[in-house]
Amino acid sequence: MSADVCVIGAGPAGGIVAAELAADHDVVVLEAGLRFPEDDRVRRMERSIRPAYGPQDVWNMGGPRDAYTTGGRFYPLNATRVKGVGGSSLHWQGMVMRLHEDDFNSESRHGVGRDWPIDYEDLRPYYARAESELGVAGASDNPFAPPREQPHPMPAFPPSYSDSLFAEACEELEITTHSVPNARNSEPYDGDGACVGYGSCQPVCPSGAKYTAERHVDRAERAGARVVAEAPVQRLEHDAAGERVTAAVYRKDGEERRQEARAFVVACGGVETPRLLLLSRSEEHPDGLANSSGAVGRYFMDHCFAGMGGRYDGPTRQKHVGFNTTESHQFYDVSEAGGRFKLEFLNYAGPSPVEQALTAEEWGDDLLAQLRDAYGTYLGLGALAEQLPRPENRVTLDPERTDDHGRPVPRIEWHVDDHTRRTLERANEVQRSILEELGVDPEYVVGPDNTGPAAHHMGTTRMGTDPTASVVDPRLRTHDLSNCWIASSSVFVTGGAMNPTLTIAALALLAADHLDEALSQSI
Repeated sequence: MSADVCVIGAGPAGGIVAAELAADHDVVVLEAGLRFPEDDRVRRMERSIRPAYGPQDVWNMGGPRDAYTTGGRFYPLNATRVKGVGGSSLHWQGMVMRLHEDDFNSESRHGVGRDWPIDYEDLRPYYARAESELGVAGASDNPFAPPREQPHPMPAFPPSYSDSLFAEACEELEITTHSVPNARNSEPYDGDGACVGYGSCQPVCPSGAKYTAERHVDRAERAGARVVAEAPVQRLEHDAAGERVTAAVYRKDGEERRQEARAFVVACGGVETPRLLLLSRSEEHPDGLANSSGAVGRYFMDHCFAGMGGRYDGPTRQKHVGFNTTESHQFYDVSEAGGRFKLEFLNYAGPSPVEQALTAEEWGDDLLAQLRDAYGTYLGLGALAEQLPRPENRVTLDPERTDDHGRPVPRIEWHVDDHTRRTLERANEVQRSILEELGVDPEYVVGPDNTGPAAHHMGTTRMGTDPTASVVDPRLRTHDLSNCWIASSSVFVTGGAMNPTLTIAALALLAADHLDEALSQSI
């Protein structure tokens, strides 16, 4: 059965697009992963804290379906994504910030990165809509944030006790702190209750107070959309001229099926989106669909993590808060010392008691006393550092390894450049000064040599006005295919140092508006 719109992927981008269009158009959503019952969240939370299970077991990740390879620095892809209805919003931390104004014109203003073809003012109304759609708790107390038009939908979460310790040290160091906008309910919102403090936000929220894209997928279904789970799309087919996508070919119940539609939205994230386009190569598109520019898969970016922490001489009492409540954007600038970074004050109580118990030499009362003495006395700082778009950081198809359907798996080439290393060093310097003010000797340091990614996959189908250098236009329609849109972090031109999901949601709303207009004009 043909549809008006076929959306591939049921994460935040795909869910929002489907929910926006389903009232007026026939929409089908194809999702590669499972549909997880909402009444099993407590069981999945319990699985996450039992030593018999690993992080990937919580959301059924791993195995041939999710195989991948890496080049350059190791990239832990499966530790940072979920395939299923809801996507990675099932296990995300839930922080939602707007990009700053000069994130959109970094090249012209600072000589680094590339400029977006849109600016902050273009996206500003969509940011406001996205905050309402996700349900954001926040406050207008950030002096470094871009201008906004109205308060957040819900009040911000109050600072934790450990935040107050950091605040005193930062005041002495003249570092400004402020609240963190979170996509979780500080009060009942949109039919869901307020956060009850399980503290297990990553990898699962059992109460439903944290946003997941299931909200929008359910809304789309209520409006008439059809959602097909466990239906991995194998390739996209096009017409004889190679100008329009005609069908998404997917696997379901052991057989190959086709979904035809007037328009297609690829919303598979920064890795699977370019992979699907590359897997869809044809005689007319020998390098993959939408890839006349050669940019599909290139300019892969993430945010690199800098961190530091140690034991404080006193209680810190923060484990019931499983998310950040205080941060600082004071260092969000570009200089010779490095690029943008966002400073995070972690509600970190210390090493896991379970892990400590499993590796301890003491047992019984001695072990119990040791755990009680140490746990809840640690302080930790984090930072997200900007990584600039570079063509050598990319997603390609592995020539030797295949998945459970015999398709080449994604290969991620990821390197950390000198600009990012300087940014991480700068973040570590600020973190060390704060811990020194608190009398804390760092027990661990995450910096340039041992940094890891923040699981923010961006930039592999970049937006632009030049079809020879970009994949989609400012309306997120592909340059090469007249009826194919991409709604994903893959369209980011730069990533700044802000968590990307709010921008993903804003861009999904923008894409839905333009696609709705195109459908009314018969595309």
